[in-house]
Amino acid sequence: MHRIALLIAVLATRAAFAHDFWIEPSNFHPAIGETVSAGLRVGQQFTGDPVGRDSAAIEKFIVRDSAGERALVGMERRDPAGYFRVEHAGTAIVAYRSHPSYLEMPPEKFEQYLRDEGLERVIAERAKRGESQKPSREIYSRCVKSLIVTDHATDFTKPIGLRYEIIPLAITSDAIEARVVYESKPLAGALVIAMHQDDPSLRTSMRSDASGRVRFKLPKRGVWMIKSVQMIAAPPSSNADWESLWASLTFEE
Repeated sequence: MHRIALLIAVLATRAAFAHDFWIEPSNFHPAIGETVSAGLRVGQQFTGDPVGRDSAAIEKFIVRDSAGERALVGMERRDPAGYFRVEHAGTAIVAYRSHPSYLEMPPEKFEQYLRDEGLERVIAERAKRGESQKPSREIYSRCVKSLIVTDHATDFTKPIGLRYEIIPLAITSDAIEARVVYESKPLAGALVIAMHQDDPSLRTSMRSDASGRVRFKLPKRGVWMIKSVQMIAAPPSSNADWESLWASLTFEE
């Protein structure tokens, strides 16, 4: 196999089984006038491979700041996937939403991933249906955001409108409070995980409360990711049994 084709095949295989997906900007605290690149990453434990821009996979790829929303430009099949120029002080939110992709997994890998992401209710439903030993048929999509702050933070609590979204409510030097929202409504009981990019030991999780809220202590400054997975029954037309939505939020504190 040609070397480039082999590399693409390897990365595609890794992407299928390494579920986390996030935005990695070139600078979380740029200056006005600076051009910021937004890299897409897929991997595990906050270590990932670059994902080149694929316009066919993009439903939404935008930046929102005090001047409104605009699409991120970029070069097809290249990393970083998008760029924008910082025009104003305050908080800019980069958001990416993908079209659904199809994935099959052996039953043992699927159920381990369900346990890892706190989706025990799906394990129970598969057992109830007698499908525990059945390979998975799943469609999945990404709903990811990153906070970019220039000079000082401004309002970042307004939803972007992703189907599954982690909305930061308050960020201090040692804590973050956020809400998980599914189809514009707070989602209770979702497993939400926080992890530090440079220190894998700093990983903690909790379930969202009745109003969809979580609050994490941030024992170390640096880059953090908050992530969560929602899974529901797949649409009949999808040829899948389940649909998963992968949300993440990256920021530097």
